[in-house]
Amino acid sequence: MSLRWDIREHASLGYFVLRWLCITAPLGALVGSSVAFFLWLLHQATLTRWQHPELLYFLPLAGVVIAYAHHRWGKNVAAGNNLIMEQIHEPGGGVPKRMLPFVLFSTVLTHLFGGSAGREGTAVQMGGSIAQALGCFLRLGKNDTKILLTCGIAAGFGAVFGTPLTGAIFALEVLSLGSMRYDSLIPCFMASIFGNLVCAAWGIHHTQYSITAASLHMGGVVAHITPVIALKVVCAAVLFGLVGFVFAELMHTLSGLFKRVVPAYWLRPVVGAGLVLGISWALGTQDYLGLGVTTASGAGSSIVNAFHGTGVSSWSWFWKLLLTAITLSCGFKGGEVTPLFFVGAALGSALAGLLGLPVDLMAGLGFIGVFAGATNTPLACTLMGVEVFGGQYLPYFAMTCFFAYLFSGHSGIYLSQRVDAPKCAGLSGRDSSLRDVRQGKDSLFMKLLKRGE
Repeated sequence: MSLRWDIREHASLGYFVLRWLCITAPLGALVGSSVAFFLWLLHQATLTRWQHPELLYFLPLAGVVIAYAHHRWGKNVAAGNNLIMEQIHEPGGGVPKRMLPFVLFSTVLTHLFGGSAGREGTAVQMGGSIAQALGCFLRLGKNDTKILLTCGIAAGFGAVFGTPLTGAIFALEVLSLGSMRYDSLIPCFMASIFGNLVCAAWGIHHTQYSITAASLHMGGVVAHITPVIALKVVCAAVLFGLVGFVFAELMHTLSGLFKRVVPAYWLRPVVGAGLVLGISWALGTQDYLGLGVTTASGAGSSIVNAFHGTGVSSWSWFWKLLLTAITLSCGFKGGEVTPLFFVGAALGSALAGLLGLPVDLMAGLGFIGVFAGATNTPLACTLMGVEVFGGQYLPYFAMTCFFAYLFSGHSGIYLSQRVDAPKCAGLSGRDSSLRDVRQGKDSLFMKLLKRGE
């Protein structure tokens, strides 16, 4: 058999790479700069709230402002990440340009006055808005626009967390359960790289975490897997997946409950803010407000302290989960991922003593495991473990994320995710969205509510 080589094929591939290099470079620069500005504003808002704790009393008023602004001028941006995903699956009206300023300042207001929220959703939505505007300017076709929107997700995620490889895979994996479109792989990778580089060039620094797990004495490049430790990690991963399921279902259920019980759109964030502040007051701490990466004093419950096993209690993960679900379901804006990091790290830290494993290892596994379960992105979360903590514990990262993904079921924080392949044979949901799957059966929490009526 003779060697077959069609030079036109490789010329086309080369042109594809060069073309998308020229498109993703400005996209990454714009998204990276926007994310850098957003992270700077968020840092200033957090410092201001720490210096002036009396700002917490204005959280209900901030909620009214956010709700009114979105009701009056931003109804078409309320769907957030789900809107971007829907436009990738079935292009329609596009992602509005106004999404960027709306989500940016709404998130900063949420954090300034003490809402419990994250930042990933904001960065992704900013990336999608910029990508849509760039696509219109370049007059791209339908398929290229879908790729560019996916690149916007990658650039936003990669820049906001400083994890470019994770950003690229997350953008591909988050769209559908069980499949990825590889025609977007190279463009997403380039967009995420550019976004991260530009964000870093603006002087933005990300929190550094590490896992030493010295007591395991694991030498070599990749940690050796032992049956006992593997079994313990799998048991923890199942729990991480279940907690991811609980977070997603609780957030969706509370959102519907707020709309049903509080018909006035502007009153929902007032009620939600009252609950958030009331629970914080009852707990006697403000540690569960804001991002939760660290605290004003450095002590108390935070992601950083979870890796040292200090400041976090056995229930710290639950309180962060509850306050974040209330904050985001009643009308405040922000992401879910950083709170999920808090929930996972705190839960892993609490499990470390029970399982006899190092605290920093378990906090790291929880960090990525709950995230994998709630977003249905096991590959991206495994890579995040490598980018954030290093590659030595890769087998345990993969084990955690894969089992957490499986046991979170057909649930997730993004209802526009498509189910291209159910998580195991015999389960329904193929060719539908998580929203369709969820509407086909009452959620666990809605069943409990109805039973109590």
